[in-house]
Amino acid sequence: NDREIGLKATLCLDMQGPSTVITGPSGIPQTFSFDQSFWSHDDFVMLENGYCAPKPGGRYADQRLVFDTFGQRVLDNAWAGYHCCLFAYGQTGAGKSYSMVGYGENKGIVPISCEEIFKRVNANSDKNKSYEIQISMVEIYNETVQDLFIPFDQRPKNGFQIRESKALGIYVDGIVKNAVDSYSAIERAIDQGTANRSIGSTQMNATSSRAHTVITIEFKQVDNIGGMQNVKVSNINLIDLAGSEK
Repeated sequence: NDREIGLKATLCLDMQGPSTVITGPSGIPQTFSFDQSFWSHDDFVMLENGYCAPKPGGRYADQRLVFDTFGQRVLDNAWAGYHCCLFAYGQTGAGKSYSMVGYGENKGIVPISCEEIFKRVNANSDKNKSYEIQISMVEIYNETVQDLFIPFDQRPKNGFQIRESKALGIYVDGIVKNAVDSYSAIERAIDQGTANRSIGSTQMNATSSRAHTVITIEFKQVDNIGGMQNVKVSNINLIDLAGSEK
């Protein structure tokens, strides 16, 4: 970012396959292994529409690769009827919101997931199967849960209550759930919620998200068999945690 450029900071990270290598002031590299490590510093070209695509033979991981690696599994599990969760955590400025939500043409896991859901729904040719999709979007800021679909000046001062029931499990009581029937509808809902997020300037990031954001897509599959309905419900939770500065 601009602050790092102004300080003439040097690159201290490298990705070698699934491993991340950090070289500190001592000059001694330390290697940490993960399921995946994605390189996003260079080796990309910006297309005319603004999308950052990997150069031929380069190791840049674009947004589609990240989704195909992790986001696709979430959708597959939801289609099978399981509740699932994907969350991003780490230091502020590391790219959590970029990976989850994205920017411009570089759509993140959340919008790509929504787009893929409706691609699958529209590809359904079974007249006895139907789908119902709802979306909610909340943030946890200063230990208070707020609904991002509600304008700031209309929110309850003490936020919304987290409750638990045998039928629903853990849920946030009273929040708005928008029914959506297309990708454009879900995109508008997410844009509305994103505009209401709590952000602020920090020492490390001028536009840091200061709250945990939880997007929940309630995905219901209804099968009509012999006059009876078989309903399969999955909650897809996509979570962008507030950045750490430690």
